[in-house]
Amino acid sequence: MTEALTPDAPVISDVSGAAGQTPENPAAGGAPLSPEDVQAAVHAIADRSRKAARRMGQANRAWKDRALRAIGAALVENRKHVLEANAKDVAVGRANGTSAALLDRLTLTPARIDGLVAALENLAGLPDPVGNVVRGQTLPNGLRLRQVNVPMGVVAAIYEARPNVTVDIAGLALKSGNAVILRGGSAAANTNGALVQILREALDSVGLPADAVQSVDQYGREGANVLMRARGRVDVLIPRGGRELIQTVVANSSVPVIETGEGNVHIFIDESAGEEMAVDILLNAKTQRPSVCNTVETLLVHSGSTVLPAVAKALRAAGVTLHVDDRIAAALGAGVETVPADNEDWATEYMDLDLAVAMVDSLDDAVNHIRKWTTGHTEAILTNNLANAEKFIADIDSAAVIVNASTRFTDGGELGLGAEVGISTQKLHARGPMGLTELTTTKWIVQGEGQIRS
Repeated sequence: MTEALTPDAPVISDVSGAAGQTPENPAAGGAPLSPEDVQAAVHAIADRSRKAARRMGQANRAWKDRALRAIGAALVENRKHVLEANAKDVAVGRANGTSAALLDRLTLTPARIDGLVAALENLAGLPDPVGNVVRGQTLPNGLRLRQVNVPMGVVAAIYEARPNVTVDIAGLALKSGNAVILRGGSAAANTNGALVQILREALDSVGLPADAVQSVDQYGREGANVLMRARGRVDVLIPRGGRELIQTVVANSSVPVIETGEGNVHIFIDESAGEEMAVDILLNAKTQRPSVCNTVETLLVHSGSTVLPAVAKALRAAGVTLHVDDRIAAALGAGVETVPADNEDWATEYMDLDLAVAMVDSLDDAVNHIRKWTTGHTEAILTNNLANAEKFIADIDSAAVIVNASTRFTDGGELGLGAEVGISTQKLHARGPMGLTELTTTKWIVQGEGQIRS
């Protein structure tokens, strides 16, 4: 694995881009790169991406699918190398006091690599969105119209401590005919470096441009800032991470941004919900993988429900800390350990084994609570009342609304999209899990026979 990640850019010794560090150029005696140098280097990367995007946009499905399968095979072949690189990142994170939730997102295991390979194979089996006819007609004047899906062009992603995102976003971008520029952050620097190298070599092995996958990690935070301002060179920017990262990108980017991520996710148990279903769903939604954005963070329980004691005991047995309001505390009594909740709990995306729990007296009260505190990601109702289910669906305005199932299903792979770039919580262009189609835009094709406008 000898190919340089960014062959035309200055060689950078600080690949981590950690806070307080400045990229250095050994060719200049170790002197820090100036902001102008970083800008020139990132712009050069973006320009190469745009050139690569033109080639990717012309690649047919078979060619792109060969690339995805080549990436999967390379991940299997280089599994040991990737895991060794990841172990270095995890060790540094643990030594720096990184939380258990962040360490979980950072960690790759053999099973998680197998999952990435399976996702790539699944992507290869999905239809190519490029060229899909969204709508078309022939006008009375004989003009033939088609609106078709075409690639975005250059897609950039800024994310943190999530090396699986490196593969997921690259795979989706490539299948949809785009080039991608990645900024994965210092916490996963070793892992992302290894993965980007594998991706680039796999592309080259099937005759597609290696520059369709590039990284600006070696330029640190200043590189990310330049990427956010590269309007005209980058077509769309997708931040994926916590609230601080997402809002920083939204506030500072001149490149169009698709907001993703932050998930203050709610489940409402109405008075008709059965105990067994409620226990199973809450355990899955909170404990299967608490560090991800579709994990439930707030539980609302109807005052007429009888399932609260069983649900609370099951959650406590699984190690979940319950942050409860006064009514929940009184209903549970001393038999279940709890801690008091306040307004900060209703607003918190814990991404850990913590759950805020409140009691409500009606479906309308549950909806009002959700409307006040939601981030627009995913909300669920557990009910055996069809009218309540339909009202909940109609009244809740989030990217995903779920009836009688775990919130963990708000996921690109689980919803048949192969993988996802992220879960959009905005309303423009894309909403919910963003798969292949969401990485395309449209183009109008108008064909005539000499018509002129009167």
